[in-house]
Amino acid sequence: MKKIKHLRWYMILLVCSITIINYLDRTALGVAAPTIMDSVGINKEQYSWIVSAFQLAYTVGQPIMGFFIDTVGLRVGFAICAVIWGLATMGHALTGSWQGLAFMRAIMGFSEASAIPAGIKTASAWFPAKERGIAAGVFNMGTSFGAMLAPPLIAWCILFHSWQFAFIVSGSFALIAAAVWFIFYRDPKDSKHLSPEERHYIESGQEKYLDTTKKDKVSFKVIITQRNFWGIALTRFLAEPAWGTINFWLPIFFVETLHFSLKEIAMFVWLPFLMADLGCLASGFVAKFFNDRGISLINSRLITFTIGAIIMMTIGLVSIVENPYLAVFLISLGGFSHQLLSTVASTLGADLFKKNEVATAVGMAGACAWSGQLIFNLFIGAFVHIIGFGPFFVALAFLDVIGAIILWTFIKERKITDEQPNIIH
Repeated sequence: MKKIKHLRWYMILLVCSITIINYLDRTALGVAAPTIMDSVGINKEQYSWIVSAFQLAYTVGQPIMGFFIDTVGLRVGFAICAVIWGLATMGHALTGSWQGLAFMRAIMGFSEASAIPAGIKTASAWFPAKERGIAAGVFNMGTSFGAMLAPPLIAWCILFHSWQFAFIVSGSFALIAAAVWFIFYRDPKDSKHLSPEERHYIESGQEKYLDTTKKDKVSFKVIITQRNFWGIALTRFLAEPAWGTINFWLPIFFVETLHFSLKEIAMFVWLPFLMADLGCLASGFVAKFFNDRGISLINSRLITFTIGAIIMMTIGLVSIVENPYLAVFLISLGGFSHQLLSTVASTLGADLFKKNEVATAVGMAGACAWSGQLIFNLFIGAFVHIIGFGPFFVALAFLDVIGAIILWTFIKERKITDEQPNIIH
């Protein structure tokens, strides 16, 4: 069997590609919303229920999908999830009411919640600890790329045929991705294309005390009683509102506060997502920089998160600047810093939990993250017309600093012993 050099990077790029499709599918509704609302006769209140159905299902689905992947296996579990969200996406085209759309969004959100746990678990399995953060950043770039690709693709499908055609096309991508994943993905221990040298490189750089056997069972109770879990979960609860604000409220902020035209929105709305991609990629390299200079792996992650939290404080200046282009720059810097620290918080799940717990732990922390995003979005919706966007940007400036304090307080690094020679430190 032919060996493939650097196979681990092909595996993480495969996850990145599926993550792009994941976020393309979920973003499709926002692009098609004006056409759907006019065609089906949906008002804004009904549309909010459709959006909320996805958010609630995604929040609940993360720990369940993580547990499912840990139990069934990454290859089979993630393929099943991709098939389900692909069919649910295509199912949008068959609905003719807001209730039907809400039902499809709920199924889609529940199954799409598998993406981040699956990505982190892939990075955990295929990479030595010192490269794990870089790998997580590479696959996490798919979140922003998907959001950037959706507007032109969905708009073209609507103009070419109809909004129903747009969901059939985007959903079919997920089915293709599921087939490709099932055909090509293998765990390192099962891969016949992995060279002995690369296998040794991966295994020698991983923490032996995180290894598990087939007899080891995943336990929600064991995970939830660990202080490391709460350090990650509480931090992600505080961090995720920034991403929700950028995703859901930025166009409205551009119009109502910065008074941008539709042309100006098209020119600038993609910039925060581009900077977010750079933040994903930078996250692993910054942590590796400190790790290579003798700082322990976990402390290197915490320092990287803290740097991101400090940079994130600049987003508070959006509340006082008068130059709209400076505001766009500050929000874009916020996108960079959020993804820098968010990637760290997600990667810690692979650093601190056993191999058979990674997806479950990441999913449980993800549920906390989306809960924070949902609550913050509700506050914006309830009060933005009274107090404006300014106070919310000020709040975002400090939430991650509090998160950094929580991380340094809660996270405890396992002591290195002579029996654990392969831990990176």
